[in-house]
Amino acid sequence: MYELVQAASRSFYIQSPARIGVVLGKGNEVSLIDSGSDKDAGRKVKKLLDARGWKLKAMFNTHSHADHIGGNRCLQSQAGCGIYASGIESALARDPLWEPAFLYGDNPPRDLRRKFLMAQESEVQPLEPEALRPGWECLPLPGHAFDMAGFRTPDGAVCLADCLASEATLAKHHVAFLVDVEACLAALDKVKGLQAGDLRPRPRRRLPGHRAAGRAQHRQGARDSLPHRGHLRISCQLRADPEAPLRRLRPCHDLRAARARGQQGAILSCLA
Repeated sequence: MYELVQAASRSFYIQSPARIGVVLGKGNEVSLIDSGSDKDAGRKVKKLLDARGWKLKAMFNTHSHADHIGGNRCLQSQAGCGIYASGIESALARDPLWEPAFLYGDNPPRDLRRKFLMAQESEVQPLEPEALRPGWECLPLPGHAFDMAGFRTPDGAVCLADCLASEATLAKHHVAFLVDVEACLAALDKVKGLQAGDLRPRPRRRLPGHRAAGRAQHRQGARDSLPHRGHLRISCQLRADPEAPLRRLRPCHDLRAARARGQQGAILSCLA
């Protein structure tokens, strides 16, 4: 864990619960894509960069979920670097109380204000074109989060944030956390286009936020790696019966007792 893995000539990722992209710029300057799940992750990342003599120049958050921005404050306070995120994600990252409030639908209780759902505050600015590093491309990938974005680096690595989920993850949780199903499916189609080489230069390696990294190449079963069917099935269930996915969790959670205690939001939050 927290090992540096080379993805392309000047692009790396740090293997962690939420993968962190590291891209070399001029000289010893580096930029990060996401910052890890908490301040401890931030300290480990800083130690790793210092050991190589790399200076943190900027951070780019793919979206505002706590497991991707938890190291923001720690790293920003030490490096004094700018942090950028697309659209509403920048506002949500600046005021992280919004994440548990959004999941709970009200003022979140203390149990939902922990680091898994609520990062520390950090100064995150809206991502404007001029803030991108030279040769970078921002790839809008909404669906899992409102304005989630991926990034393509000059050497052909593509960071996909949480656009892709493994079949094992869907099987474990039964439902996927989405704010917009249609946008998610459109983002998956865009990723499939990246794999097919519709954008040039063809991406050499795709880096999802959580599932295994892989070569962007044609291969049998590549389509199955994009969970279209799972998302569509969940969408249909929710439209026909909004509580159907929750009933599938009954072996693990006593929903009736939770409702009686007013804790349904806590159960929903565990799926994020």
